[in-house]
Amino acid sequence: MTIARLAAILTLLAAAIVANADPLTPKQQVWATEQAFARSMAERDHHAFVSHLSEEAVFFADAGTLRGKQQVAERWQRYFEGATAPFSWEPREVEVLDSGNLALSTGPVRNAQGKTIATFTSIWRLEAPETWRIVFDKGCSACPQCDARKP
Repeated sequence: MTIARLAAILTLLAAAIVANADPLTPKQQVWATEQAFARSMAERDHHAFVSHLSEEAVFFADAGTLRGKQQVAERWQRYFEGATAPFSWEPREVEVLDSGNLALSTGPVRNAQGKTIATFTSIWRLEAPETWRIVFDKGCSACPQCDARKP
């Protein structure tokens, strides 16, 4: 068997596997998107962070509400300076409306040392097939009752 023929067979086999793969549910999509959003901070990738923002994004902040993708991106740029992320987050819960177009994610926010300092709540909107973007984001101080909840 030639290398070209073997490569063609492997390509067809890979295509068949991909075609038969189960698509992610909307809840799994949002969970994965939230994880990728958090990874953008850990990897110090501001461009990836911005790619998760809806044009209409609204982020609540101590200094006032940030409105729109550009304003959020500009204000959050400072968190991407330096080699170490100043904080991290991860989803603990994700829920999606039955319509499959809007979702909520929430979970702990940790400082650079790993201590829980806050809880985030984000609202995600399906803006294109399998493309979720954040439309609302709000953090609040760490809450012992919330921290005790398990997924």
